[in-house]
Amino acid sequence: MRYQTPKRKATTLLESAIAYPVVLLFTIGFMVGGMGIFRYQQVATLSREACRYASVHGTDYAKGAGVTAPTPQDIYNQVILSKAIALDPSNLSYSITYNQSNAPTRAVIVSGEVQYVYNTVTVVVTYQWVPEAFFGTITLTSSSSMQMSY
Repeated sequence: MRYQTPKRKATTLLESAIAYPVVLLFTIGFMVGGMGIFRYQQVATLSREACRYASVHGTDYAKGAGVTAPTPQDIYNQVILSKAIALDPSNLSYSITYNQSNAPTRAVIVSGEVQYVYNTVTVVVTYQWVPEAFFGTITLTSSSSMQMSY
């Protein structure tokens, strides 16, 4: 006795019509997600690099080198903008703040004694990313803080 299977015409076509768009959607989603992770890593690197540059190029560096201490715009031009390779500069913003000044230390009187406390610098880099395959924007932000030194 021979068992006969029923004919299933166009089942492969139907299964492909359902599966291929889903696989394509996931593939494009993973690629765009990977590009987003890459851009966030670049924003984080820019924040750390600018913070390090600002922390070692304070007033003591300026006195020793015989130059003026860099302004936030100088730090943006020399560090952030020069290393922002895959980012659109028009979507990039930054903030560089010192807690007191850009000198490495400041004198503080505690219980009648003079103590020196380190100043800090904080750099925040923000990038408005427009994903390549989807609508809308995503804000990528990274912040770094370091102790002033020279």
